[in-house]
Amino acid sequence: MTVFQKRLAAPLADPAVLAARRAALARPHMQPLAHFAGMLREQTGRAVPDADPADGGTAARLLLLLETPGPSMPVTGFVSSDNPTPTSANLRRFLGDAGVARADLLIWNTVPFFIHAPGATNRSPRAAECAAGLALLPPLLDLLPQLAVAVLAGRFARLAMPALQAARPGMPVLAMPHPSPVYTCTDPALPRRIVAVLTEAAGLLPARRGATV
Repeated sequence: MTVFQKRLAAPLADPAVLAARRAALARPHMQPLAHFAGMLREQTGRAVPDADPADGGTAARLLLLLETPGPSMPVTGFVSSDNPTPTSANLRRFLGDAGVARADLLIWNTVPFFIHAPGATNRSPRAAECAAGLALLPPLLDLLPQLAVAVLAGRFARLAMPALQAARPGMPVLAMPHPSPVYTCTDPALPRRIVAVLTEAAGLLPARRGATV
């Protein structure tokens, strides 16, 4: 299967799936996060993708923090491993290989709003954009009462480590390479490192009540 075919096979490339996910933003585990994203859209005047209702929402115990919404993300309006992009395809595979349960997961961006002009190529966030994104982390964390571990993907996401450690003292915060093919295709060791970090993060989650061994 070619990269293009993999992108078409992504769940959110299916209009019916996409419509169902948008409707699911009204579910209890998503309502606070959908309200938060809507508030950010109003405050910044920029597009802000929603978290994926197929993930854990406010019940998430593992926060995976990426860098910025990609230029193609307006197609779905979600920050998700199910987006029809090569980065999301990688992320689906890595999360699956690491055994991360979707019910435990919330994927978000360090800079949660779009920084790209329509049709523009991806770029790194500017200092002011990074600062604005980091300032929005504490109110996000307030919506995640069960959060137990955070994983920072990429060098800009690692800038969030002090803010996360200040907001949740003692919470493990791990760093991994960004899952974009721009990076993972340059070094065959990078996918293994990503899976190792995600596996470690999953192992740090406390057992759920009522779980059997």
